[in-house]
Amino acid sequence: MTSIARLAAAAALALAAGCTSNPMRVVEVHQPVTVRPSPPTVAAAAPANGAIFQPQAISHVRYVPLFEDPRARNVGDTLTVQINEKLNAQKSAQSAADRKGGMSFVVPEIQLGTRSYPGGKIQADSKNAFEGSGDSAANNLFTGTIAVTVIDVLPNGNLLVAGEKQIGINQGSEFVRLSGVVNPRFILAGNIVSSTTIADARLEYRGTGYIDEAQTMGWLSRVFMSVMPF
Repeated sequence: MTSIARLAAAAALALAAGCTSNPMRVVEVHQPVTVRPSPPTVAAAAPANGAIFQPQAISHVRYVPLFEDPRARNVGDTLTVQINEKLNAQKSAQSAADRKGGMSFVVPEIQLGTRSYPGGKIQADSKNAFEGSGDSAANNLFTGTIAVTVIDVLPNGNLLVAGEKQIGINQGSEFVRLSGVVNPRFILAGNIVSSTTIADARLEYRGTGYIDEAQTMGWLSRVFMSVMPF
């Protein structure tokens, strides 16, 4: 293979790597983001026994505790999530090292018979020093409200919820996605739960449009960033 063919093959591989690589990590939100409730089942007809409550009359009624506000507890139910995510992280590191060394070698005057030979002296010094420091800090704040749907009820009673909100603004659109596991004990009055109490929470906020395109690095720049060794 000639050198030109090798360069062409390397350029093709770099181009493919730059085009297929995703600069942003995709949040794996639980799918689907919504589920419709199961249709009610009709109980088999039973002979009238003269009682006020008949099986057919309660077959379409879902269980609701008498002394409790209506809350999400079944597949297809909805609840409101108050997003209140605030993350602060700070890291500082500093290191220093110092090392010194010395060597001295002296050869005295050598006397051989009537002749004398002058001696010599060898001296060497070494010094190695290293010092480094670094600081890193992050501050993220995300607040808002989104309604989610119960997509599954786990064996222990916890609710697997997921939801999506899409907003179109002029030529662009924005969407918020959220999923996680909710403990029914943390559901507040008004069928509201805080995002800080959701386990395995996965929250995504992205947008599309010319503003998002302006903030995205071009494919040719990604190619050079992936192949340049420095």
